[in-house]
Amino acid sequence: MTHGLHQRLEHHAAELGDQPITLGALAQAHGSALPGSLLVLVSAPCALPIPGVGNVLGVTMMVMALAMWRGEDWAVLPSRVARLEISARAARWVLLLLAHVYRLAGRWSRERLCRLTVLQRRTWVAPMLALMGVVIFLPLPLGNVLPSLAIVVLGVGMTFRDGLAVVSAVGMALMSVAYAAAMAAGTWAWIIEPLVTWSRLAA
Repeated sequence: MTHGLHQRLEHHAAELGDQPITLGALAQAHGSALPGSLLVLVSAPCALPIPGVGNVLGVTMMVMALAMWRGEDWAVLPSRVARLEISARAARWVLLLLAHVYRLAGRWSRERLCRLTVLQRRTWVAPMLALMGVVIFLPLPLGNVLPSLAIVVLGVGMTFRDGLAVVSAVGMALMSVAYAAAMAAGTWAWIIEPLVTWSRLAA
């Protein structure tokens, strides 16, 4: 299923023209490597400086997490998201980034702790995916990087049936939550609380 996936994506990147590309078309480029690769696809662009993509894909992760929790077919992009277009240049960046990810994963990943890569109804992965979607959606400085990488690693683990990668993704997710909490606390202590105090004094 994963054999030659990075070559496949590199080929699609080379074949792109100048017209905008939909996320649905990028998903189709993965062929039979879904569903794990879909997590990589919806999370990797969040780490790139593409305006608005983090908000849309953060919500997409929440929707996918809800379907996953209910035991429904979650490995399908919502129609509105599938029709979302990005520039050919950005699409090429995404495909080459994903190809690089799969090339590295092919070298280091192997089937181990496979039970952790099997998703069942009400799986613990669903709350994690939803939480990372929330963190990505929040307007935090560099707040997209860690959670998007956590979901990339999770998707790689599912694609290659590598439970160790799934465990690593959980660790990165916890770091993402800690970073978001620290940023929220800092914003309250240094910006919001002084403004509230000043407004009370001014009144």
